[in-house]
Amino acid sequence: MLENWVVMPTCLPLVRRRCHTCASERFLADGKFRVNAHHKLIDAWLLVLCASCGETAKLTVLERVNVRSVRPELLDRMHDNDPALAAELLQDPVLRRRNRVALDWDGAWRLDTGGTDHLDHEVIDVSVRFAARIPVRPVRLIAEGCGLSRAEVERLITDGKLISAVRLGGKLSGDFTFLLKR
Repeated sequence: MLENWVVMPTCLPLVRRRCHTCASERFLADGKFRVNAHHKLIDAWLLVLCASCGETAKLTVLERVNVRSVRPELLDRMHDNDPALAAELLQDPVLRRRNRVALDWDGAWRLDTGGTDHLDHEVIDVSVRFAARIPVRPVRLIAEGCGLSRAEVERLITDGKLISAVRLGGKLSGDFTFLLKR
């Protein structure tokens, strides 16, 4: 029987960027936006706060864009400080590259396995789905979901009892499946 696991975000990730005031590298995004209009042009930023000193930094979302080319519902969401929009924008690789930031997902996600009844089965077929692009080591997910240590999971991989079409070493942020034979 196929088990479905979901890796879900629990909060917004930390933004990794150097603070100009205290040299910390972690910023908190709370979903606040600043929108500024210059006649027919508009600028918009996602505001992030330094985790150490509280200094505000701006991540550019829109820069000198004609107001008519921006969707009205996007502007409304920015004016309403929509945290879901902040989460969407932080997932955008173009925005991260433009602002030279990275995301730190430590402690900002959880694994939903749908219960522990799969632990009794001799063979487990699991489909892992990511609700957001969260880079996680598959070995960590399998260990957490099956109640094993990471060393045991590594041993199962080398013994050929843990099979997957994707490479289980390194980090993944996309859906994958695996088969575990005990």
